[in-house]
Amino acid sequence: MSALTEVRPDPRRWWALAALVASMLTLGFDLTILNVALPTMAEQLGASTGEQQWMADAYVVVFAALMLPAGLLGDRFGRRLMLVTGLGVFLAGSVVGALAGDVNAVIAARAVMGVGGALVTPLSLSVLPSLFGPEERTKAVGVISAASALGLPLGPIIGGWLLDHFWWGSVFLVNVPMAALGIAACVFLLPETRDPASPKVDTVSTALTATGLGALIHAIIEAPERGWGDPLVLGMLAAAAVLVALLVLRERRAVRPMLDMPLLAHRGFLFNTLAATLVMFVLSGLLFVLPLYLQAVLGHDAFGTGLRLLPMMGGLLVAARAAQPAVARFGSRGVVGAGLAVLAFAALLGSRTTAESGYGFTALWLTFAGIGFGLSIVPAMDGALAALTADRAGSGSGLLMTLRQVGGALGIALLGSLLAGTFRDRLDVTGLPAPAADTAGESVVAAHLVAEQTGAARLAASANDAYLHGMSLVLVVCAAASIVAGVLAAVFLDGRRDGRRTGNDAPDMAAPVADARQ
Repeated sequence: MSALTEVRPDPRRWWALAALVASMLTLGFDLTILNVALPTMAEQLGASTGEQQWMADAYVVVFAALMLPAGLLGDRFGRRLMLVTGLGVFLAGSVVGALAGDVNAVIAARAVMGVGGALVTPLSLSVLPSLFGPEERTKAVGVISAASALGLPLGPIIGGWLLDHFWWGSVFLVNVPMAALGIAACVFLLPETRDPASPKVDTVSTALTATGLGALIHAIIEAPERGWGDPLVLGMLAAAAVLVALLVLRERRAVRPMLDMPLLAHRGFLFNTLAATLVMFVLSGLLFVLPLYLQAVLGHDAFGTGLRLLPMMGGLLVAARAAQPAVARFGSRGVVGAGLAVLAFAALLGSRTTAESGYGFTALWLTFAGIGFGLSIVPAMDGALAALTADRAGSGSGLLMTLRQVGGALGIALLGSLLAGTFRDRLDVTGLPAPAADTAGESVVAAHLVAEQTGAARLAASANDAYLHGMSLVLVVCAAASIVAGVLAAVFLDGRRDGRRTGNDAPDMAAPVADARQ
């Protein structure tokens, strides 16, 4: 296009970017706050480990199922309208969560918040090409990423402070002014954009995605208590297999599919996406397991727990910034493989944690884990996006984000269920009445409450030992997943050194934790 025919940049574009920053900051705070709040909520609501998994996974399952259709809704009906709608839904879910009186209400509120998050996240990035030219777009994406990243270290600290001074519902209520600010900024600063030629939302595929993933997660969470041979668990697994198979068949036959499955035949896209998904599996599981260890086993308060998660967050953010220069020098294969090797080392080191280890040892392996996350996830995402042609950039990035969310949901479900089953089997409840023994087996928080009520110091010690044993097994599985991903990266990823990227391809460096959601 000649200089005479170029479209002049929107003069409000940087103010519009401020509106998007407010939107992403709203989600960024919420994602890590919940992980710190789960132990307190488990104590005050009497939530079992399975119910805590659902409090985290309800958001992720809905988010993963609705993210692609949410992007299409924005294209067809207006991205600003859908952004405002998403923030409004997120605000409403936060209010319901703050006022919830039982576990089921919290889970429902988290699902509603997942709807809002699914609308906000893809649309915050999809409006950038219409606001910024290629020369400014990389900077704009970096600003959005920084806004998301800001929530990573601040979320646990703010959440911990709120829990130490107010009731657990305050971690939901803090979202309300942030979401309201985002809504006002979008209404007054963000111009409306749309793409009437975008495909229609496939409601059947959306329903198959949500029900298939939901059935799979439900089976995994229920298995430790019911057993893998239980009819309900087997029925849910079978239903999930059927629903996912129907989804794949429908998408393969669609003229304009919602999920661009043929992209998985591209080696560069497939193995980078697989690496990113496995990293999300590990990260989400760790963020579910660690707060309970820091609060219930080591005895720190919520604010102290938030502070003690900072080594991992700091390592992730520092490594994420260093990842792209490293790729330019050593190639994606070397950097992703090195990051996964560091992550595997950190997990194996963490599996040696004992009740006497102290926080210094924990901080050491958490720092290594954060570095491993940052070095692996950013180049893997970048490599997946680089494998896409311009006409498939939208569908490919949507598929990448969806699979990454699925990895996070499965991490919480599988690793949380492994922890719950191991804890229940190893906990010594000898001498306790049957009702008290059943309650103690629900979670390490419940076991400590029963020990306090009955004066059974031996039960508290057994609970700590059982939780640490379960956490060690979880970390061994995390190490195994990292090793598998690292081997695949070393064998199949592109080893060329190439630091060239376009503005459209810049990945969201904060998205890995922002999506773990929770």
